[in-house]
Amino acid sequence: MSTAEAARPFDRESVALLQRPPRSLWSDAWRRLKRNKMAIAGLVYIIFLAIVAIAAPVLAPHNPIRGNVREAGAYRQAAWLEDPNPKKSGTWEYPLGTDSVGRDIFSRLIYGTRVSLVVGFIPMIITTIIGTFVGLAAGFLGGTMDNVLMRFTDVVYAFPDLLFFIIMMTSLRETWIGNLWNGFLLLFVSLSIVTWVGVARLVRGQVLSLKEKEFVEAARAIGVRPWKIVTRHILPNTLGPIIVLGAFAVPRAIIAEAILSYLGIGVKPTTNPNAPFPTSWGDMILQGKVSMDSQPWMLIAPSIAIALITLAFTFLGDGLRDALDPREQI
Repeated sequence: MSTAEAARPFDRESVALLQRPPRSLWSDAWRRLKRNKMAIAGLVYIIFLAIVAIAAPVLAPHNPIRGNVREAGAYRQAAWLEDPNPKKSGTWEYPLGTDSVGRDIFSRLIYGTRVSLVVGFIPMIITTIIGTFVGLAAGFLGGTMDNVLMRFTDVVYAFPDLLFFIIMMTSLRETWIGNLWNGFLLLFVSLSIVTWVGVARLVRGQVLSLKEKEFVEAARAIGVRPWKIVTRHILPNTLGPIIVLGAFAVPRAIIAEAILSYLGIGVKPTTNPNAPFPTSWGDMILQGKVSMDSQPWMLIAPSIAIALITLAFTFLGDGLRDALDPREQI
């Protein structure tokens, strides 16, 4: 075999690789994410919960606020449990049983999905925007602006998160801001004020590294305006770590809301039967604590729900971190 013939297969392979259409960073990241079965399982479960939250009025068999008068006064057990008292024996009309005023636990669990997703995503969006803006400004401008913003970030970072949440919810709960949107606005503000610092520090570190890269220097050399350098060259290259941090921030906010509701200072309970957010999983745990012996599923069901949604976001965050890592093999 001649040298030319031996080199021909290699040449065909090289040509095929060169002719292959280029893949973007996001398409490569999605391809790597699909290989992570746990991350995909977490993503599917989160989508399922979003559908449940949107379709709660259709999926819930009973009104989560209005109790059945016939069921009041007795904790009906879950459907698969028998009890000597017929009023307490399980029935599939109430899959997870009822509480002492005849409210369906399963319906309340479905509506509680709305609160957890809203409390998880909205503060995450707010903290991501604030942290990204502060990090970009500190890292790109540098000098005095960097020093001032980072010292302010250090001051905010010094506050213990949970203690700050408790102080905010306790002191402002009965004010106008605490009554607005049934306490949701105060909860969003409390969760957002001190949690943006992690995003700011991450973005600042990324910007300090990126602004010394050759493509940024080339953009400066041809006269590109600073704000265009930030929005078109630096910010897109920091989105990967920001997305990963946001995925991990959602379960932290959900757990914080559950803790506050368990302490009785979370979202205010409502008596409006048409309220879009009638209850939360944390509030259900608080109510289930006092009836753990007579109706354990009042405590077990929301606890499992919080654990599953936390695991789903954790698996998704781990998968995104691996998929968006530029050092990962393609």
